[in-house]
Amino acid sequence: MSEFGLVIIGAHIGVHINKDLEEYKNQKVILIEPVPHNLKSLKTNTIKYKNIFIEPVTIGNKNENRMFYYIKEQSIAKLGKHWASGIGSFDKQHILNHKTKRFKVRDDDIDTIKIESLTFKALCEKYQISKIDKLQIDVEGAEYEILNSINYKKISINKILFEFKHFDGTFKEGEKLDLIKKKLIFNNYDLTQVDQENILAKKNNIIYN
Repeated sequence: MSEFGLVIIGAHIGVHINKDLEEYKNQKVILIEPVPHNLKSLKTNTIKYKNIFIEPVTIGNKNENRMFYYIKEQSIAKLGKHWASGIGSFDKQHILNHKTKRFKVRDDDIDTIKIESLTFKALCEKYQISKIDKLQIDVEGAEYEILNSINYKKISINKILFEFKHFDGTFKEGEKLDLIKKKLIFNNYDLTQVDQENILAKKNNIIYN
Protein backbone atom coordinates (compact mmCIF):
# COMPACT_ATOMS: atom_id res chain seq x y z
CA MET A 1 0.00 0.00 0.00
CA SER A 2 1.10 3.58 -0.72
CA GLU A 3 0.91 6.95 0.97
CA PHE A 4 0.03 9.96 -1.18
CA GLY A 5 0.68 13.55 -0.23
CA LEU A 6 -1.95 15.17 -2.40
CA VAL A 7 -4.98 14.13 -4.43
CA ILE A 8 -6.88 16.84 -6.32
CA ILE A 9 -10.20 16.07 -7.97
CA GLY A 10 -10.80 18.94 -10.37
CA ALA A 11 -7.22 20.10 -10.98
CA HIS A 12 -8.20 22.49 -13.82
CA ILE A 13 -5.04 23.65 -15.66
CA GLY A 14 -2.73 23.39 -12.65
CA VAL A 15 -1.85 27.07 -12.27
CA HIS A 16 -3.85 27.77 -9.10
CA ILE A 17 -2.38 24.71 -7.35
CA ASN A 18 1.30 25.62 -7.80
CA LYS A 19 1.77 26.21 -4.08
CA ASP A 20 0.36 22.77 -3.27
CA LEU A 21 2.48 21.08 -5.93
CA GLU A 22 5.62 22.64 -4.47
CA GLU A 23 4.62 21.65 -0.95
CA TYR A 24 4.13 18.02 -2.01
CA LYS A 25 6.91 17.76 -4.60
CA ASN A 26 8.63 15.00 -2.61
CA GLN A 27 5.46 12.93 -2.22
CA LYS A 28 3.14 11.14 -4.61
CA VAL A 29 0.42 13.27 -6.16
CA ILE A 30 -2.68 12.48 -8.23
CA LEU A 31 -4.36 15.18 -10.32
CA ILE A 32 -7.77 14.41 -11.81
CA GLU A 33 -9.13 16.55 -14.66
CA PRO A 34 -11.70 15.45 -17.26
CA VAL A 35 -12.00 18.56 -19.50
CA PRO A 36 -9.88 17.87 -22.64
CA HIS A 37 -8.48 21.39 -23.16
CA ASN A 38 -7.76 21.78 -19.43
CA LEU A 39 -6.04 18.40 -19.42
CA LYS A 40 -3.69 19.49 -22.18
CA SER A 41 -2.69 22.64 -20.26
CA LEU A 42 -2.41 20.69 -17.00
CA LYS A 43 0.12 18.30 -18.52
CA THR A 44 2.16 21.21 -19.88
CA ASN A 45 2.04 23.21 -16.65
CA THR A 46 3.13 20.28 -14.46
CA ILE A 47 5.72 18.70 -16.77
CA LYS A 48 8.61 19.54 -14.42
CA TYR A 49 7.18 17.36 -11.65
CA LYS A 50 8.10 13.68 -11.74
CA ASN A 51 5.95 12.70 -8.76
CA ILE A 52 2.57 13.40 -10.39
CA PHE A 53 0.02 10.98 -11.83
CA ILE A 54 -2.63 12.62 -14.04
CA GLU A 55 -5.99 10.91 -14.50
CA PRO A 56 -8.34 12.04 -17.33
CA VAL A 57 -11.45 10.72 -15.57
CA THR A 58 -14.27 11.82 -13.30
CA ILE A 59 -14.98 10.53 -9.80
CA GLY A 60 -18.49 9.48 -8.84
CA ASN A 61 -20.46 6.88 -6.92
CA LYS A 62 -20.28 4.18 -9.62
CA ASN A 63 -17.68 2.74 -11.99
CA GLU A 64 -19.25 3.59 -15.35
CA ASN A 65 -19.07 5.76 -18.43
CA ARG A 66 -20.95 9.05 -18.00
CA MET A 67 -21.83 12.07 -20.08
CA PHE A 68 -19.83 15.10 -18.98
CA TYR A 69 -20.48 18.71 -20.02
CA TYR A 70 -18.02 21.61 -20.15
CA ILE A 71 -17.42 25.03 -21.71
CA LYS A 72 -15.91 24.84 -25.20
CA GLU A 73 -12.36 26.13 -25.41
CA GLN A 74 -13.29 28.62 -28.14
CA SER A 75 -16.09 30.05 -26.01
CA ILE A 76 -13.95 30.95 -22.99
CA ALA A 77 -12.57 34.21 -24.43
CA LYS A 78 -15.98 35.18 -25.81
CA LEU A 79 -17.61 34.73 -22.41
CA GLY A 80 -14.96 36.96 -20.86
CA LYS A 81 -14.41 35.02 -17.64
CA HIS A 82 -11.19 33.07 -17.06
CA TRP A 83 -12.98 30.75 -14.64
CA ALA A 84 -15.32 29.56 -17.40
CA SER A 85 -12.90 26.76 -18.28
CA GLY A 86 -13.37 25.38 -14.77
CA ILE A 87 -17.10 24.81 -15.13
CA GLY A 88 -17.65 21.15 -15.95
CA SER A 89 -20.50 18.99 -14.74
CA PHE A 90 -22.52 15.80 -15.18
CA ASP A 91 -25.50 18.17 -15.39
CA LYS A 92 -25.67 20.44 -18.42
CA GLN A 93 -28.22 22.68 -16.72
CA HIS A 94 -25.74 23.39 -13.92
CA ILE A 95 -23.54 25.17 -16.46
CA LEU A 96 -26.46 27.09 -17.98
CA ASN A 97 -27.52 28.15 -14.48
CA HIS A 98 -24.35 30.27 -14.28
CA LYS A 99 -25.83 32.64 -16.87
CA THR A 100 -25.88 36.29 -15.79
CA LYS A 101 -25.82 39.68 -17.52
CA ARG A 102 -22.02 39.47 -17.48
CA PHE A 103 -21.72 35.78 -18.24
CA LYS A 104 -24.01 35.00 -21.16
CA VAL A 105 -23.37 31.28 -21.50
CA ARG A 106 -25.60 29.52 -24.03
CA ASP A 107 -26.27 25.97 -25.09
CA ASP A 108 -23.90 26.27 -28.06
CA ASP A 109 -21.03 27.20 -25.71
CA ILE A 110 -21.19 23.75 -24.16
CA ASP A 111 -19.51 20.58 -25.37
CA THR A 112 -19.98 17.03 -24.14
CA ILE A 113 -17.95 13.85 -23.90
CA LYS A 114 -18.60 10.34 -22.69
CA ILE A 115 -15.95 9.71 -20.07
CA GLU A 116 -14.87 7.06 -17.62
CA SER A 117 -16.05 7.66 -14.07
CA LEU A 118 -14.40 5.86 -11.17
CA THR A 119 -15.49 5.55 -7.57
CA PHE A 120 -13.11 6.94 -4.99
CA LYS A 121 -12.64 3.36 -3.80
CA ALA A 122 -11.61 2.26 -7.32
CA LEU A 123 -9.12 5.13 -7.56
CA CYS A 124 -7.57 4.10 -4.24
CA GLU A 125 -7.40 0.47 -5.34
CA LYS A 126 -5.77 1.41 -8.65
CA TYR A 127 -2.95 3.24 -6.88
CA GLN A 128 -3.03 1.06 -3.74
CA ILE A 129 -3.59 4.13 -1.59
CA SER A 130 -3.71 3.64 2.15
CA LYS A 131 -3.20 7.24 3.24
CA ILE A 132 -3.64 10.75 1.83
CA ASP A 133 -2.38 13.87 3.54
CA LYS A 134 -4.59 16.30 1.60
CA LEU A 135 -7.63 15.61 -0.57
CA GLN A 136 -8.91 18.61 -2.52
CA ILE A 137 -12.26 18.56 -4.35
CA ASP A 138 -13.68 21.21 -6.70
CA VAL A 139 -16.17 19.52 -9.01
CA GLU A 140 -19.10 21.89 -9.50
CA GLY A 141 -21.66 20.24 -7.28
CA ALA A 142 -20.50 16.60 -7.41
CA GLU A 143 -18.63 17.02 -4.11
CA TYR A 144 -21.52 15.44 -2.22
CA GLU A 145 -21.46 12.33 -4.41
CA ILE A 146 -17.75 11.85 -3.76
CA LEU A 147 -17.60 12.71 -0.06
CA ASN A 148 -20.65 10.60 0.74
CA SER A 149 -19.10 7.56 -0.97
CA ILE A 150 -15.81 7.55 0.96
CA ASN A 151 -15.31 4.94 3.66
CA TYR A 152 -13.44 7.05 6.21
CA LYS A 153 -12.60 3.98 8.28
CA LYS A 154 -10.83 2.25 5.39
CA ILE A 155 -8.57 5.08 4.24
CA SER A 156 -6.71 7.67 6.29
CA ILE A 157 -7.18 11.23 4.99
CA ASN A 158 -5.62 13.98 7.10
CA LYS A 159 -7.17 17.04 5.41
CA ILE A 160 -10.06 17.51 3.01
CA LEU A 161 -10.61 20.85 1.27
CA PHE A 162 -13.87 20.99 -0.67
CA GLU A 163 -16.06 23.55 -2.40
CA PHE A 164 -19.53 23.71 -0.88
CA LYS A 165 -21.43 26.40 -2.78
CA HIS A 166 -23.16 24.01 -5.21
CA PHE A 167 -23.92 21.13 -2.83
CA ASP A 168 -27.72 21.30 -3.16
CA GLY A 169 -27.93 22.74 -6.68
CA THR A 170 -26.28 25.65 -8.46
CA PHE A 171 -25.37 28.23 -5.79
CA LYS A 172 -27.48 26.36 -3.24
CA GLU A 173 -26.55 24.87 0.14
CA GLY A 174 -28.86 22.73 2.23
CA GLU A 175 -29.60 19.20 3.37
CA LYS A 176 -26.79 17.48 1.46
CA LEU A 177 -24.17 19.86 2.86
CA ASP A 178 -25.53 19.36 6.37
CA LEU A 179 -25.34 15.58 5.92
CA ILE A 180 -21.69 15.69 4.84
CA LYS A 181 -20.76 18.02 7.68
CA LYS A 182 -22.31 15.61 10.17
CA LYS A 183 -20.60 12.64 8.51
CA LEU A 184 -17.19 14.31 8.67
CA ILE A 185 -17.65 15.35 12.29
CA PHE A 186 -18.73 11.80 13.14
CA ASN A 187 -15.47 10.60 11.58
CA ASN A 188 -13.43 12.93 13.82
CA TYR A 189 -12.90 15.88 11.49
CA ASP A 190 -12.84 19.50 12.66
CA LEU A 191 -14.50 21.78 10.10
CA THR A 192 -13.44 25.33 9.21
CA GLN A 193 -14.99 27.52 6.53
CA VAL A 194 -11.91 29.07 4.94
CA ASP A 195 -13.75 31.43 2.56
CA GLN A 196 -17.14 31.92 0.88
CA GLU A 197 -16.72 28.79 -1.21
CA ASN A 198 -14.58 26.23 0.64
CA ILE A 199 -14.54 24.18 3.81
CA LEU A 200 -11.45 22.56 5.32
CA ALA A 201 -11.99 19.32 7.22
CA LYS A 202 -8.98 18.39 9.34
CA LYS A 203 -8.64 15.06 11.10
CA ASN A 204 -8.63 15.30 14.87
CA ASN A 205 -6.23 12.58 15.97
CA ILE A 206 -6.70 13.14 19.70
CA ILE A 207 -7.58 9.88 21.43
CA TYR A 208 -9.60 10.17 24.63
CA ASN A 209 -9.16 7.49 27.28
